[in-house]
This record gives sequence, C-alpha cells and structure tokens, in this order.
Amino acid sequence: MGKSLQLMLIVLFLIPLSAWAQETISSNITTETYWTSDKEYVLDGTIFVESGAALYIEAGTIIKGAEGDGNDASSLVVAKGAQIFAEGTPNNPIIFTSELDTDLSGTKNQTGLWGGVVILGNAPTNNPGNTKLIEGINEIANPESLAAYGGDDAMDNSGIFRYVSIRHTGINVGEQAGNEIQGLTLGGVGAGTTIEYVESFASADDGFEFFGGTVNTRYLVSAFVEDDSFDTDEGFVGKNQFWFAIQDNDATGRLGEHDGSSTDAEDTNPFGYPQIANATYIGAGTYDTPLDFPEGDQSQAIMIRDNSGIKFINSLFVDDYRPSAVSVEDRDGSTVDSRSRLEADSVNWVNSVFFNMTNGVATDVAGLSSQDWTTSMLTDAANTNALTDPQMKGISRTTNGELDPRIENTDLLTGSVAYEDDFFADVAFQGAFGDTNWLIGWTALSQKGYTTEPPATSVEEIANSEKPSEIQLKQNYPNPFNPSTVIEYSVPSRSEVLLNVYNVMGQKVATLVSQQQTAGNYSVSFDASQLSSGVYIYELRTEVGITTKKMTLVK
Repeated sequence: MGKSLQLMLIVLFLIPLSAWAQETISSNITTETYWTSDKEYVLDGTIFVESGAALYIEAGTIIKGAEGDGNDASSLVVAKGAQIFAEGTPNNPIIFTSELDTDLSGTKNQTGLWGGVVILGNAPTNNPGNTKLIEGINEIANPESLAAYGGDDAMDNSGIFRYVSIRHTGINVGEQAGNEIQGLTLGGVGAGTTIEYVESFASADDGFEFFGGTVNTRYLVSAFVEDDSFDTDEGFVGKNQFWFAIQDNDATGRLGEHDGSSTDAEDTNPFGYPQIANATYIGAGTYDTPLDFPEGDQSQAIMIRDNSGIKFINSLFVDDYRPSAVSVEDRDGSTVDSRSRLEADSVNWVNSVFFNMTNGVATDVAGLSSQDWTTSMLTDAANTNALTDPQMKGISRTTNGELDPRIENTDLLTGSVAYEDDFFADVAFQGAFGDTNWLIGWTALSQKGYTTEPPATSVEEIANSEKPSEIQLKQNYPNPFNPSTVIEYSVPSRSEVLLNVYNVMGQKVATLVSQQQTAGNYSVSFDASQLSSGVYIYELRTEVGITTKKMTLVK
C-alpha cells in the first residue's frame, strides 16, 4: 500500500461519522418531508415550511443553523397552513442548534449564533385586521405572506412539537437592527397544536414569545436567555402548565413580560389573558456588581401592561433581586389598561409563593410591589399568596450538577388549590416540580451537567436509544376519565398510522390520528366532552399490526 493511500485512509478514519450523514437544506419545504436521525440537517438561510406542506422530524434528529445574520440568518419558519411534527422522547430529544456548536458542547454564554424556530398559525390575535407579519422574517420571506400570522380559527393545528431543545438562538434577522427572534416564536398558533417539553437555552433574545393565538402548552424551559424568559403579546389567551425559567447571574431581562394590544388605544379584542399554573421562576440571584434598575426599565421581575390580563396559580417565584417582583401598568386617566384588568379580576396571582425577591428586603407579600393596586391583589387573603422558603434542593447556574428545582417544603408539596379548567393536570404540589425532575435527559441543562442527575450515556448514545421494537398501545390515563384522557402508543418503523375511537356498537366516534409517522413513542389527547358516559374502544392500526384497548367515560 502506498504512503498516499495510507494517509488517505487515516484521514477518512478520523472524519466523524456524522460528517457523512450531513444534509444541507437550502430551499423551502413545499411537500410532505421527513428528516431522520441518521442525518444531521443544516439550515442554509431561513427555511420556510410552506402552506399545505408538513415536516416530520424523527426523535434524535439534530438540526443546525448555518452561519449568517441579517438577510442571511438561518431559521426554520412553519408558515400558516403548514404543519410540523417534531416528536422527540425523554431520552431521545430533537435538538436545534448552530453549526458552530459542532459537538453540542456550546455554553450558556454562546448566544445569538443563529435565528431560531418560528411557528405561525390561523388563530386569533388582536392586531387590526387580525393578521400581522413576524418582524425580521418578513424582510426575508418571498412572498412576504410566508411571514404572516393570525386568523379566525381558534382550534387551528400547526402540528406537534414535543421534547425539543432549541439552543444558542437570537442573531439579528432581516435588514433592520434589533430584529432578533426568540428560541421559539409562536404567532397566531391555535389550540389544536401540541407544544410541550420544549427548551430554549442561551437565547440572545426571549426564550419564548407568543404573538396572540390560543395554543396551550406544558413543560416549557427558558434557561439563561438574555431578554425575557417568557413574553406574551397581542391577545394571547392560551392555558399553560409547568413552566420553568432560570436566569444567569447579572441577567437584566425579565422573568415575564406580558403585553396586551399592540395599538396605542390598547382596546382591541381579544384582550390578552394567559393562564399559567405550576410555574417555577428562578431569577438572577445576587448581582456580582449592583445594577441600576430605574423605575419602568426592567426593574420588575414580571411586568403586565398594554391592557393585558394574566393569571398565575400554584406557582413559585424565587431568587430575584430587582426592586419590584410584580408591576401592573397604570395609564393615568385611562380605563383601558392592565390596572383596570386587575380591578376587574383579570390580573391575579393565586396560591403562589415568593421567596428571596426584591433585594431580599421584603418581609411579607406586601413588600413585593410599590404599587398599591398590585399590593392589594397580592395580599388579598382569598388569593392565599405567601412569602415562604420552598426549600429547593438546589439552585445553581454552573455545570456542577447542583441544579434541582424540586422542593422539600412539605406544606408546598401538598399545597395546591383546585383548578377551574380541565386542561390543568390535578397535582398536589406548587411550582413546576413534584417528586420528578422532568428536566432530566432531554434538556441542555441535563446534558451539559447543570442538573443533579446528568444522563450516564453520551449524546451520541442518547440519539440512538429508545426506538421502539414493536407496535404498542398503552392504557389511557386517567381511566375512568371525564372529559379528556391521554392515549400513548409506539410505532417501530415508519408507517401509516390510524388511531380511531369506537362505541360499543362498533360506530366510529372519533379519529385521533390519521397520518404517516416515523418510528417513535407518541401520545394524543382525546376530548370526549360531546359523548355520553360509557365504555369506548380505541384501536391503533399500522402497517405492522392492529391493537385495541377499552376505556371508560364517566360523567
């Protein structure tokens, strides 16, 4: 063997296997498209999933944004009328990051390396004419309508986005400076869409921003972002449970910024009213260098303004040293503002706990705000808010394995009050965590060693695990149920999947799934509010087999 051939073989051997499986995406997606975990996908610029198309992403797939900013920024945009089905698993997440994050070892300080992920839908907003264009993306979109969002379909379905980690986002997008998009931007997304177990890690802008829409979410993580952890705007009215935010030391962005109307009059419908249950928000802690927070300029941990309402219930807010924990905007002489919403009982904190806030000087709930109207709401005895140490297992912002937001205060572990809406899971604890730390496995916080239980396997091993070996249909939960329940199932290979529900007479009463799906573990919610009590049969059909189970609806 010649020396030149020997050298070539050595070089080929040293090239990572992933290099052979890389695919660059440089044009819009216009048909049904599948991205699989045996490839690494690179977004060359802003890629749109156009109306009528569907993008399916297999568990364990890694997608990276190429270098570039302004009009050359890389992002993924799911347009109105399109769908995305990105379904990872707890130990096999889908990861969006930058191509500069070559081996997925990027740190929390590496922000703004690419654009981010945008999902747009046809659900209502309170913008004039009900439609608007996503800032920055509209300067890239051709035609511009690819950046539009908003409509009149509250149940619009943009697909499923589950067990997804989005990292190092927030570079400037489009021609104008300041056009950053968030880790995940949701514009006019409807309640038919599933958004759960999604992480935004190290964003140069917000972690999540909701521009109107009705989508409901669970298990969102906003970690070490440079602006607001969670931001809602333009009439967002979704229901949300189990939100977690942690800020880096010296962070200046708010934990929450909740705006109503984008018009000067602030009187457009629908009025913003997000409901958030079981949130755990950890602020920046003690600042290494004291920061000057002039009143009105991010001096609040959470700001409610522009005629937005909001409701927090059974939530925890800790370790934030701004002058004020909560601020509710009062427009002098106006009856159309967030203070008016508060006085109409549409801005409310219920059964929530604050600890180590407002520079550590607050000795009771009354010390959490300088505003009389806000203090009155927080201290209302009927709201049962408290200044109490939740005894978190660990608050750490370094990769030392000591971040564990579970609580040990036994009163709070059983202190939840009842929910008024069936969307919310009935849990006993306050905050986002009970006995289980659901950050483990799929988040950057877990994979990079922030949490107390980093996975024993490498990222590469995780990417090749948890693919089911056979078709499986699990018992629904809860069972019996009223009126909704969850059905989980597994598909061992890509297949046409049909999940139907029948009554005992054999009549079909619902089709829950009818589409091609890649190998993976799935779950779907079934709302039986229009059905009568009784026994129902649910059947899973795939190309490799059929299986059925029974469930009981009790009203």
